[in-house]
Amino acid sequence: MEILGIDIGGTGIKGNPVDTVTGEALADRHRLLTPKPATPDAMVDTVKELVDHFNWKGPIGCGFPAAIKHEIVMTASNIDKSWIGKNASEMIRQRTGCPTHLVNDVDAAGIAEMSFGEGKGVKGTVIVVAVGTGIGTAVFTDGYLLPNSELGHVSLGGIVGEEYASNATRKREELGWEEWGHRLNRYLKRLEFLLWPDLIILGGGVSKHSHEFLSYIDINCEVIPAKMLNHAGTIGAAIAAKLKMFG
Repeated sequence: MEILGIDIGGTGIKGNPVDTVTGEALADRHRLLTPKPATPDAMVDTVKELVDHFNWKGPIGCGFPAAIKHEIVMTASNIDKSWIGKNASEMIRQRTGCPTHLVNDVDAAGIAEMSFGEGKGVKGTVIVVAVGTGIGTAVFTDGYLLPNSELGHVSLGGIVGEEYASNATRKREELGWEEWGHRLNRYLKRLEFLLWPDLIILGGGVSKHSHEFLSYIDINCEVIPAKMLNHAGTIGAAIAAKLKMFG
């Protein structure tokens, strides 16, 4: 089944059609800038532009940078606060004519990783940790998702985890890989203490530099870089839409 996967971020809105059986991207990913301010009308207009780029008429899966509950936007960190309480799926459906399912963006990336990446077939508890501008998480037990985990906000001695160990913090504070790697290790130890995972998969922009810092990670479970990389968000959003709409 082909579904248009869309990954909405704070800086860019990306999309491509996806074969949800194979996890293959069926076209090059198209990217548009997230409008500023990122208000509902402006963002839905940009999604419509993306849909028109592919001349798309079918179902859409959309990863969204917020906690999502029954298609309703519950939080707004990198988007306009006026999104809170809005049924984003219905807004996109009305604007595009395409049935749409919404999912948290990191949950979408995690779904892709569990379906076609390093988490495929892994039993027990797996945490996908996306380390970029902030830190996002997706938690799975025997392949089943616990939606909207916000473990980037756990406290490390009074400091929010993503403010302490995100890739943006590494760049802003000009930390070397070793110093930052020890910070990330402290954060992952906190996750381990809370959830005792069997596997942690590191995604986000920093994952492609894993050779620089993985040697500084020392926790009890295995920690490995993600496999799906740039297409994870669109592929996972498409798979989530297929499961929601068609079972």
